[in-house]
Amino acid sequence: MADSLDKLMYTFVMEDVLKGLFIYVPPGYVACVYDLGRGVLRKVMTPGLHLKIPFWQKAKLFNTQTLEYSISKTFNAANIRGLGDQPILTQTADGRKLMIEGTILLRLDVNQIPTIWQTIGEDFVAKIVRPTIQSRLRMVASRFHSDDVLGTQRDTVEHETKSELERIFYPRGIFVENVLLSDLGLHEERRS
Repeated sequence: MADSLDKLMYTFVMEDVLKGLFIYVPPGYVACVYDLGRGVLRKVMTPGLHLKIPFWQKAKLFNTQTLEYSISKTFNAANIRGLGDQPILTQTADGRKLMIEGTILLRLDVNQIPTIWQTIGEDFVAKIVRPTIQSRLRMVASRFHSDDVLGTQRDTVEHETKSELERIFYPRGIFVENVLLSDLGLHEERRS
């Protein structure tokens, strides 16, 4: 009986205390630590093995690699935390409706991740990224005629969209690496 109790205590110590003592940060990620006494700590933990205080500190991993925000028909809109969106419906300067699909490459600023976690939270995609991308794509497309967007001005639309997104994302700690529009097409409304 005493032997099984010793095994139980050993298992408790190994699983709950020692496992909570270490933070393993894989390559391409950083960890932020929330301390019950001091809040979100400003120091970011880079890849490797780090110590933390079990039960007192909580670690959260953040991806610092290039993130692909895909705008396509295959995106599941029910996944509100997912990194992507359904095709964006917009109206051009000449009043024609346009469906936009593409990819936006984003990356989190390692030095601002504690601020992102503290001020925006873990669901920054649903709160900041998705609404901003929808708004800025619609705004930029509304400056052009449909023939220009579908034809010779596509690279200008990408460049202006990138500039607009950078203006909003950069102060929040999100870098816009590129805007790549893959499919632009006129949206035909169904009439019954």
